[in-house]
Amino acid sequence: MSNQRYSPTGFGFLPPVVKNLLIINALFYVATLVLGNTMRIDLTDYLGLHYFASPHFATYQFVSYMFMHNPHDFSHILFNMFALWMFGSVLEQVWGPKKFLIYYMITGIGAALIQILVIYIQVRNVEMSLTPDLIDQVRETGFQVLQNNQNFGDPLMAKLNELYNSSTIGASGAVFGLLLAFGMLFPNSLIYLYFFIPIKAKWFVIIYGAIELFSGVYNTGSDVAHFAHLGGMIFGFFLIMYWKKYPNKHHNDYLQ
Repeated sequence: MSNQRYSPTGFGFLPPVVKNLLIINALFYVATLVLGNTMRIDLTDYLGLHYFASPHFATYQFVSYMFMHNPHDFSHILFNMFALWMFGSVLEQVWGPKKFLIYYMITGIGAALIQILVIYIQVRNVEMSLTPDLIDQVRETGFQVLQNNQNFGDPLMAKLNELYNSSTIGASGAVFGLLLAFGMLFPNSLIYLYFFIPIKAKWFVIIYGAIELFSGVYNTGSDVAHFAHLGGMIFGFFLIMYWKKYPNKHHNDYLQ
C-alpha cells in the first residue's frame, strides 16, 4: 500500500467522468422538476427502477434510475453529488476515467440487482398471505390507485401495491460503492463527520455498512433503499478484489 495521499481536487478542476456525471445528474433533476411542474409528467414513472413484474418495468431502468433524484427533497441529490465529487474525484485520479466509469456503473447496476432481489423476496412473502384474485386485483388496478394518491384498505394489498408500483431512484448505490473503494484504497485517511469529527476511512465504511444492514433488516417501513446501498458496496468489494487478483496492463499500486 502506497503512502501517497490524495484529496478532492476542488470545484475549479474536475476529472472528466466525475464532471460529466455531475452534469448529467443535474440535467435529469432539472428535467424532472420542469416536466413535473409544467406538464405533470413524472419522469420517475419512466426512468426510475421498477420491480420486474410491474407493467412499467424496462431493462434500461437499471441504468437510468441512477440519474434520477427526488424532486421534492433537494438534499437527496445534494448529498449524492457531494459524495460523488468528494470520493469520485480521488478515485478517478487513481484509476483513470475508463476504469472509474466501469466501477461506477457496475456498482450502480449491482445495487439495482440487489434491490430487485430484496423486493422479490418481500413480494413472495406478501403474496403467500393473499388469494390469487386479490393479487390480480393489485396487478391490474394498483398503479392507477396510487396515481390517485390512494391505496388499498387491506394492509397486505397496500404493501404489495407499493412493492409492485413504487420506483427506486438515486445514485446512492454507486456512491456507496465509491465510499467502499475509498475505504479500501485509503483505509487510514481521515474523513470528517459533520466537518469536524475525524474518523479513519476504514472504520467509517464498516460503521456505515453496519448501519445500512441494520436499517434494511429492522426499518422495513422506510422508503430508503438500504439494501441497494449495501449492494453497491458488495459489488464494489468483489470488483476491487477481482482487479487485485487479475491486475490489467494498467498496473495499480493501490490494489497491491
